[in-house]
Order: sequence, then C-alpha cells, then structure tokens
Amino acid sequence: MEKLDFAADKDRAKDFLTNFADDDGEPKYLNLLQDVANRKIRAVQIELDDLCSYKGMEEGFWERVIGNTKRYVGVFAEAVDELMPEPTEAVAADEDRDILMTQRVDETSDSADPNADPRQKMPFEIKRFFEVYIKAVTKSTPMTIRQVKAANIGQLVKIAGIVTRCSDVKPLVQVAVYTCEDCGFEIYQEVTARVFMPLVECPSSRCKVNKVKGNLILQQRASKFLKFQEAKLQELAEHVPKGHIPRALTVHFRGELTRKVTPGDVIELSGIFLPIPYTGFRAMRAGLVADTYLEAMSVTHYKKKYSEYELKGDEQEQIERLAEDGDIYHKLSKSLAPEIFGHDDVKKALLLLLVGAPHRKLSDGMKIRGDLHICLMGDPGVAKSQLLKHIINVAPRGVYTTGKGSSGVGLTAAVQRDPVTNEMVLEGGALVLSDMGICAIDEFDKMEESDRTAIHEVMEQQTVSIAKAGITTSLNARTAVLAAANPAWGRYDLRRTPAENINLPPALLSRFDLLWLILDRADMDTDLEMARHIVYVHKTLESPSLGFTPLEPSVLRAYISAARRVTPCIPRELEEYIATAYSSIRQDEARSNAPNTYTTIRTLLSILRISFALARLRFAETVAQSDVDEALRLMQMSKYSLYSDDRQRAGLDAISDIYSVLRDEAARTNRLDIRYAHALNLISRKGYSEAQLKECLEEYASLNVWQIHPNTFDIRFIDP
Repeated sequence: MEKLDFAADKDRAKDFLTNFADDDGEPKYLNLLQDVANRKIRAVQIELDDLCSYKGMEEGFWERVIGNTKRYVGVFAEAVDELMPEPTEAVAADEDRDILMTQRVDETSDSADPNADPRQKMPFEIKRFFEVYIKAVTKSTPMTIRQVKAANIGQLVKIAGIVTRCSDVKPLVQVAVYTCEDCGFEIYQEVTARVFMPLVECPSSRCKVNKVKGNLILQQRASKFLKFQEAKLQELAEHVPKGHIPRALTVHFRGELTRKVTPGDVIELSGIFLPIPYTGFRAMRAGLVADTYLEAMSVTHYKKKYSEYELKGDEQEQIERLAEDGDIYHKLSKSLAPEIFGHDDVKKALLLLLVGAPHRKLSDGMKIRGDLHICLMGDPGVAKSQLLKHIINVAPRGVYTTGKGSSGVGLTAAVQRDPVTNEMVLEGGALVLSDMGICAIDEFDKMEESDRTAIHEVMEQQTVSIAKAGITTSLNARTAVLAAANPAWGRYDLRRTPAENINLPPALLSRFDLLWLILDRADMDTDLEMARHIVYVHKTLESPSLGFTPLEPSVLRAYISAARRVTPCIPRELEEYIATAYSSIRQDEARSNAPNTYTTIRTLLSILRISFALARLRFAETVAQSDVDEALRLMQMSKYSLYSDDRQRAGLDAISDIYSVLRDEAARTNRLDIRYAHALNLISRKGYSEAQLKECLEEYASLNVWQIHPNTFDIRFIDP
C-alpha cells in the first residue's frame, strides 16, 4: 500500500513540476530542469511556498512532504529523472564521468539478466548529476534549537542560529562501485550512512554458478562521491533562557550547499532533523542512545557580506537618490542609533568606521591597511556599549566581546582536536571570526595586559601568527577594531594629565585612528534636553523627530556596500596641504606642556584613511580638500571635552576664543582677508558652531575690528 501511495505521490510531483508557473506565466521548474540538463546548475530546489500555492495539488500532499521529507526528496528526485529534458546547448564535457556512464549503459543493456542480484543493477543515484533540496516556507517563524524535539524526527524544520565551527569539505561516498576479479562484473553498493561495511564476496550469478567467492576490488574512480561538510550551529544569545548556556546542533551540508557558511555567520537554516547512531567505542558506552543532526536543505544569511551584496532595482534607485543629496553625510550618521541623544561627531566617526578606506598593496608585496580603529573612552553612562551593540547590528559581519570575558587565545586562535578527523586544528577567535568585518571589544581597560598585547599585530598587520602544537601559520584578521573603555579611575579626573587618565600604552594608542574622549559634564541646558529625549524614547519606544526619516539598517548596509566599491585617490595638489597639516599637529603637540595625544606617522595615515572614507561616501574618485578638513576636524573634536576645559581655565569665552583664532590666522598668513569657509573650518576644528562664528562676526564688526561682506560673509580686518 505504501508503494502505491508513493507511486501516486510521484505522479503528483511530476504534475507539479510540469505545470507550476511563476508570476510571468513561465513554467518555473521545467526551465530549471532545462538549466540542469545544460549543466548550468546542479541543484534543484523545490520551494514549499510554490507547493502550497499550487492549485492542482491534492490536499494533504504538502503535509506529507513536511512530515517525511527525507523520503520525499527521493520521490521528487525520481520525478526529475523522468522529466529531465535533453540538453539544448553544448554541455561542458565531464570526460571521466561521461566515458564511464557510456560504458556502463552499454554493458547493462548487453547483459540484462532478470535473475541477477539487485546490486548488479545500476542505481539511479550514480546516473544523477543533480541534487534535490526542499526549501521550507519563507514566512514561517524559525524555531530555536531548544524547540526541536523528538516529535520532529524526520520532519523539515527551520532553525536560526550562529555558526561556531566548520569542518573542511571532504568527499563522502554515495555509491561504492566494485569490480569482481573472477567474473569481471561491476557491483554497486548504495551508502546512506556515515559508515558502511564494504562488500567482500561477489554476489553475481556467474560466481554463484561457478561456486567461486569472487574477490571484489573497490573502484574509487568509478564510485560516486558527494561534497560533505559538517558545522556546529549554536543558539542566538536572545534565544537562551535566563541562567542557561547556549545549545548547539550538528549540521551536515552536502553537495552544492557546502562552503555556504563560515564561522561567525548568523543564518536561518531549513533541514531534516534525523538521528544518527554513535560509532566505535562511543557506541559501546552510549548503548541505545543516538545522537541527532540536521541535514541541511537551504541556507539564508541574515546579513550578507559587502562583497556579496547585490543591489536590487529599487535599492539602486534609492541609493542614487541618497547620493545626490548634499546632506547625506549627516543623514547617514544621524541614522546610526537615533535613540541615543547627541554624540553627533562620534556617530560620524562610527559611520566612517563602517565605510573604511581601500586596502593598499604595494608592488613589493607590502600591505597598508584600510580599516579604521576607534576607541571610545569616557565616563560611565555615556552610551558607549549601546553604540557598540548598534554598530555590530548594522555591520554585515561583527563579533561583540568584553575585556574580562576574553583571553588571548579567545581573541586570536586556539588549537583544538577536531572531533570528526581527530586531528589538531586551529579554531579562530573573535578577531579571526570578524575577518572583513568589525570586532567590538567592550570594557577594553579591564583586559589583562598579556591578553591585550595579542591585539597589536591584528591592528596593524591584520594577521594572527600562530606557532602552536606543530602548527605554524598566519591567519587573516582584516578587521576594524572598535573598543570602549573607562578612564583609569572609573571617571575622568581633571586634576590628572590625559596620559594618566587614559592609562593605555603608547604602542596601542598610536594604532587607533581616533581615540574619542567622552566626558560627562554637568550642564543645565544639555542635561534638560537629554532627559526629555530619554523620557520621550521610553514613552513612545522610538526616537524623536530628526527632521527626516532615519534610514533602516538594511538601507545603510546597501549604501555602504555600494560606497565600499569606490577606490578614491589623492590629487597632486592636496599632497602638500596634507603634509603641512600633519607637521602643524606635531608642532602644536611639541609646544604643549601636557600633550593630549600621541602623534606619530600613524596619525598621518589615519588622516588619509578618514579622507578616503569621506570620499567614498560621496562616490567620488578623488579626495577633496573638504574631506581632509573634516578628517582634521574629527581628530580635533575627539578631544573636545579637554579643550573646552582648557578654555574655561584660561578665562576665554567662545566669542573671544573665535576672535583670537581668526586673528592668529591673519597674522600667520600676513593677510587682512579671510574667506568665510576657511574661517568656519578653523573654528569647527576647535569645537565651535557656525552660529557662534556669526555671533562673533557681528559683535566685532560693530566694534570696527573688521568688515563683513554682505553676501559671502568674507572677513576683512580694518588696517589700524
């Protein structure tokens, strides 16, 4: 009866594959089978969404496919065998396979013996050059690993999780082919499990008649192998109940699904939940207990890599509209964590961290990194950790870790024994898992000094060098490090120097492109505005109006992926300007009694990287002077809290300080005229706003110190 049911279901599967049409009225699966016949693709993916929406399908067939998926993969494969069309194009010849298949077809047609052993008949699996997968319903909510119970054995389940480990891709035998030394017959053995017992005696009728125990030799070239990969899927942090540890599930990838995931990927997986008995000595201890695994049918990434991001039609139009907006730099930065009050310049720096600069490789093989590293150092309660979490959410690949919860090998790489092959293998840590992404390290100051030194090589050379357990290698760690730390005494102590407060070694500080000091100062107006903002967010669960609709993280990822494809260059006329700006920063630091930063040649590389990132945001092929000025302004604004305190000690208000800046610039250039744009750039580096500049211009113009052009606002000092 069961055979009749499956035979009827095979006819239903053939009817579905033949008659199902897509939105354009084209036969979707017949076109797919034609591509398979032309050897363009190897995977036939049956979508349950299509099966559910097909009007000619018998009621109950859909439920049977979900409840006994492993068997129905074979049913659909048999239907595809019967419906497979002839190739319409010249196919790429697979020489070994085609010759062997031609020879086998000739032999089986010549020596068709009705009394022959079934193992002499060629199985369908060895003839197939395709694989069948059944994809779960797209809109169904994925289960957690804890929700998958014994009742789901054999069913198609959909699970969300993070990949923690991946094995190498190895060949897995699907059909073993033997040749008899006595009769010369070819014997086939289908393998459905991870282990099998090879045949020893020939079962052919000729050997039985001759009463000979024919010796069988395994023909590896004639056998059929599948690509096989094993991975560990772990529960997402938000799915773990309070007080529990995350559970893990073994996943088997076969055929075209291999190499789809890497450790650190957050994925949605549909597959068949199956038991697998223990083997070897573990079987003796386990008794009747069996392990479980998931045989993968489809993989969906929550966040694609920038390099793999393919822009759709509407996304392309939206990005083109955004690129034409002159205020896109501010809109993108304000769209990062809009629920967090203020920190406008910090958000701009984090946006540039996401965009990054192009990696440079010189002719002699030397590499110059393009990733930006940022350290947020500030008082408790200034939203450092929230900013880190949001950036990890926006970035397509990101790993979040904390200082106390990370060891040196946990950040770089550890040597472990592979449970599959029993060999010593390297397992990447947080910095290796975040390759081509962002690694956020919270509580950076709480790390042990010995563990913190593991980051030095990653931040500059972007590799992790290992010499452990006979393994000597170098792993890629092309990651942008985003660190958050508290000052040495918990809060910033204004009575001590910045070097004493920061309490990080200069070798590490110089590797950060931006070290952002965020001090929590008591200010009546700012505190009142912040409190209103926080109360509004708690009341409405959304950010107050920004004057525009904040961009969704998916739109941000699409825009940044398009921007990262641009490789800008520096025009010759800007080279001297950048060199002069760097030398002036060095001179200012040399004249200062208590320098706030460690300025090295890496600071010049930081200016270049930030300028490249700003040019990428505009989709510009060359860096403009405004990009360099903004890079210098961000580097200056990162210490704004300290400079504002120095001005207060000097007794200067904002208007007087702006005047002194403009007067010093006029004396330095020995000119009486200063352009308004240049003046705005000078005072913005000091942390002042355009409104304060205009107030200063009006006040000193009324004192006849200078004259202001009525249209351009350019400044001309009155010659005394």
